[in-house]
Amino acid sequence: MRAMKVAASRLPALAELQQSIALHASTGSAPLRALPNVTLMSAQAPTAPFRLMCEPTLSFVAQGRHRVVVGDKVLECAPGQYLVIPVDLPLEAGIVEASRRRPFLNFRLALRPERISALLLDAGTAPARPSALRGLHVSDAPPDLEDAMARLLRLLDAPSDLPVLSAAIEREILWRVLSGGQGELLRPIGLADSGTTRIGIAVRRIRQGYADKLRIDELAVSVGMSVPSFHRHFRAVTSMTPIQYQKNLRLHVARSRLMAGSEDVSTVGFDVGYDSLSQFSREYKRLFGRPPGQDGAYLRQMDQSARER
Repeated sequence: MRAMKVAASRLPALAELQQSIALHASTGSAPLRALPNVTLMSAQAPTAPFRLMCEPTLSFVAQGRHRVVVGDKVLECAPGQYLVIPVDLPLEAGIVEASRRRPFLNFRLALRPERISALLLDAGTAPARPSALRGLHVSDAPPDLEDAMARLLRLLDAPSDLPVLSAAIEREILWRVLSGGQGELLRPIGLADSGTTRIGIAVRRIRQGYADKLRIDELAVSVGMSVPSFHRHFRAVTSMTPIQYQKNLRLHVARSRLMAGSEDVSTVGFDVGYDSLSQFSREYKRLFGRPPGQDGAYLRQMDQSARER
């Protein structure tokens, strides 16, 4: 049985976030979609690294620790820290610190370009112009950001307030991030002509035609960039080259299809764009740790075990 909830007004923001996430996210289950744009997660043990496609997201760790690998960049989030993912990214994630006594607790907010655009227009502020592209990084959450997230989750216990106040508090959270250390990553998501937005368009085009031959020059021209500028911005935003991104995407799609179990390895490999089955198997094993057929069987077994629990 869950412990009785302490009055929220007597808790510091981080402690209140820990309590709210622990209360509303069932430990050991899939992440909980608490609100239309908010997902909560709790886990009582570390996990092996797993691969996933991550949409634009603000991820905040309230307790425990997790590690994210994007391309050649390794990022680790500790309690009170957050990370902004500005575009759809294939990445590796794993929980590295969690226990029954102190579970891993995570708050995620989906980043919608239209909300960020509206906020920038209403604020009337010009976009920041950093001297250099920093790419993905981890930041300490300031107290006002933690306070806004805590107040948003407080609404889960006040259903009548939720539809009236949630959008305003989500907007405040976005503003706190825009005004903080990761504003340079978040701000361009809402700007139609920013480098991040252009890379986001390129990413969507790669995803739509992931099995086709990637023509970098044509893709760069299609988003209004020179090839050198396109390469520089793409790597800064995704921590990968366009070719690496497409390869990761192809292999993620292949893994999803192999998990479904209705197709053989060669069909999947050729369908996602590989001309050589041996190359497909080699690159698949390098990314996921097992040959494709063996990995597909393992994933189906794990899924079946989860369904039976």
